[in-house]
Amino acid sequence: MRHTILLATAFATLVSTSAIAADLPGKGITVQPFQSTISEEAFQTLLVSRALEKLGYTVNKPSEVDYNVGYTSMAAGDVTFTAVNWKPLHDDMYAAAGGDQKFYRAGTFVTGAAQGYLIDKKTAEQYNIKSIDQLKDPKIAKLFDTNNDGKADLTGCTPGWGCEAVINHQIEAYGLGNTLVHNQGNYAAMMADTITRFKEGKPVLYYTWTPYWVSDVLKPGKDVVWLQVPFSSLPGEQKDIDTKLSNGMNYGFPVNTMHIVANKAWAEKNPAAAKLFSEMKLPIADINAQNAMMHAGHASEADIQGHVDGWIKAHQQQFDAWVKDALAAQK
Repeated sequence: MRHTILLATAFATLVSTSAIAADLPGKGITVQPFQSTISEEAFQTLLVSRALEKLGYTVNKPSEVDYNVGYTSMAAGDVTFTAVNWKPLHDDMYAAAGGDQKFYRAGTFVTGAAQGYLIDKKTAEQYNIKSIDQLKDPKIAKLFDTNNDGKADLTGCTPGWGCEAVINHQIEAYGLGNTLVHNQGNYAAMMADTITRFKEGKPVLYYTWTPYWVSDVLKPGKDVVWLQVPFSSLPGEQKDIDTKLSNGMNYGFPVNTMHIVANKAWAEKNPAAAKLFSEMKLPIADINAQNAMMHAGHASEADIQGHVDGWIKAHQQQFDAWVKDALAAQK
């Protein structure tokens, strides 16, 4: 008799589990995320993927493509979502691929993403350099010359990133075309060379952003200083933005927010996922800490998955609330 009861209980549990699985809104639907080739973007992307899996979706490994390609593919429906939409940095690409007609964007995933130009503190103090337009002076520019052509070498942006257009625009706007070269290529490799130069005691000039590991290695205020710009000047969709801060400082870039963006038609058919995308939030300090772990050698796929596990465990109540709200939105 007891054996029969146990069997019945096990069967009831199996049925109810199957019923729950069948009720999950993502059952039978495959999702394709995209991110850039910056491996440090995987953490925030995979966190969203994990939440989608709790809703029953099958989530593929993120495609790593240039942002331009990613937005175009998402507009066409070949990609489902990205967790690395920068606003306003990506506004031109977002608009060019179809904007709000093609994309669903609600809520703010990350706040406080800064970016700009930095030089080593030693050179800044020795020559009293505070603003990038001081590099119009050939004598100042030559301090940052790494290849003996007489011009300052800026460790800049990988081609195809949103910062590329801004940097090129600002070089022209601030009259730096004759004295400064925007070096482009693989950002991580170029930054490794820049850090080596810094450690050798040589002057460095580079662009960077947060969240990223660079500012954990070259600490602003201690090792390096942010350069100001003489006035606000941004290209395209950003042209009317005033980058001056409330304290009067102007670093040339507005503080950005990051958003989860999805194909609009898909989001409309998947209200649970849309609700999830609108609610998820990730502190920028947590991304910085995870990126620093990657830079310290914990950067394998398994490591990053472990970082995601750890974050969810530490914020289980919040994570479960997102999933619960998303499930409620489906009904």
